Amino acid sequence: MAAAPWLTSGAHAQAIATPGANGFLAGMADIGGRSLYFECLGSGSPTVILEAGFRTRADVWTDDLIQPDAPRTMVLPGVAEFTRVCAYDRPGTATGRDGALQRSRSDPAPMPRTAHDAVNDLHALLAAAGIPGPYVLVGHSFGGLFVRLYAATYPDEIIGMVLVDAFSEALEDEMTAQQWAAYDEIFQPVPPALADYGDLEFTDLDASTDQMRDAAAASPLRPLPLVVLSRGQAMAMPDDLPGGLTGAMLEDAWQSAQDELAVLLPDARQVIATESEHYIQLQQPQLVIDAVRAVVDAVRDPASWPRATPVASPVPR
Repeated sequence: MAAAPWLTSGAHAQAIATPGANGFLAGMADIGGRSLYFECLGSGSPTVILEAGFRTRADVWTDDLIQPDAPRTMVLPGVAEFTRVCAYDRPGTATGRDGALQRSRSDPAPMPRTAHDAVNDLHALLAAAGIPGPYVLVGHSFGGLFVRLYAATYPDEIIGMVLVDAFSEALEDEMTAQQWAAYDEIFQPVPPALADYGDLEFTDLDASTDQMRDAAAASPLRPLPLVVLSRGQAMAMPDDLPGGLTGAMLEDAWQSAQDELAVLLPDARQVIATESEHYIQLQQPQLVIDAVRAVVDAVRDPASWPRATPVASPVPR
């Protein structure tokens, strides 16, 4: 898992009680001994929840970190044009802006964490912040594993999903035991920019993938509108990978795992982001916005999703 491209304890304020312009709401929500930062924008149902990738703050959905001088419409404000959308900081995440590292605005948590820990935090946050469902979950990278586990754990709350070049437990099936151990080793390095970040996010990779496998076996994904966005350009990888790993081998394994995600449901749609590497939401934000819109439209009008199993009932706009 590569570090975010910007990598080459905010104030503990109460959440704003009354949404501002365009439904903007941001603040800290107490989830029982810790507080998590969240922000929401827009109006309407279903509510879209954006789950960022490993070590990445919610800014990745809102700020144009690639071309800040001529910013494009990014995912969160773009989605807010047609429904309610929220994002949050997991503990230990970060972003970079104007050459400065900005740490997670959420309270720290003991590390390493598992996918179950992330799911428990998100569930508690949605309740504490009063963010109503039903939810369309959007997960990037390792956040994709989290949203799938959330859907398996709380299936009645989830009505649609978008996976953005998402990590999958199927990746392990594409490797030998030696290669997987090496991948676990390189999965979460500490770049120099994060060397003094004592609360940095770390994940128990094996425990998290085991949790997802167990949950998928016990509670397979229910029929719902699902879009799988997969990168169309290979990620740059170093030449000196351990354990017999190569960049080409990892890319082949990743794409095979993407194909597995694309058949989680019979009527899932897979879209290849031809101009993107891993961070599709930064390189082709409109593609992500369009995918979310397609899912939201299908929730509101199942006939807009050809051959898809209808959702239980349309929700009002």
